[in-house]
Amino acid sequence: MRLLHTMLRVGNLQRSIDFYTNVMGMTLLRTSDNPSQKYTLAFVGYGKNPEHAELELTWNYGVESYDQGTAYGHIAIAVEDAAQTCAAIKQSGGTVTRDAGPVKGGSTVIAFVQDPDGYKIELIERKPM
Repeated sequence: MRLLHTMLRVGNLQRSIDFYTNVMGMTLLRTSDNPSQKYTLAFVGYGKNPEHAELELTWNYGVESYDQGTAYGHIAIAVEDAAQTCAAIKQSGGTVTRDAGPVKGGSTVIAFVQDPDGYKIELIERKPM
């Protein structure tokens, strides 16, 4: 078994595509408009399935926002340099909610950013192998 994708419901599809491609550096992999079912999908990622997991952005016609509830946590993305990535995200207009630094009780360097719909993204510093 393997993880294929994670789905997020978004309030403005183009705004989310712009964030994940222009700010987070992902690629728009494909889109699918389904007018009879009143939704559009956009898949973004750092590579395509099956080699890479993807992020499915779902826009339901006429829905501009969602209540995320308390169950959702975050998406985690590995980065080489969390501080440098945060600086680039800020310069691109993104929101950093926790600057790069060690995780509480540990030494792993992490940071958090937020997408336009309020979803949290954890950046975990991992040196290249």
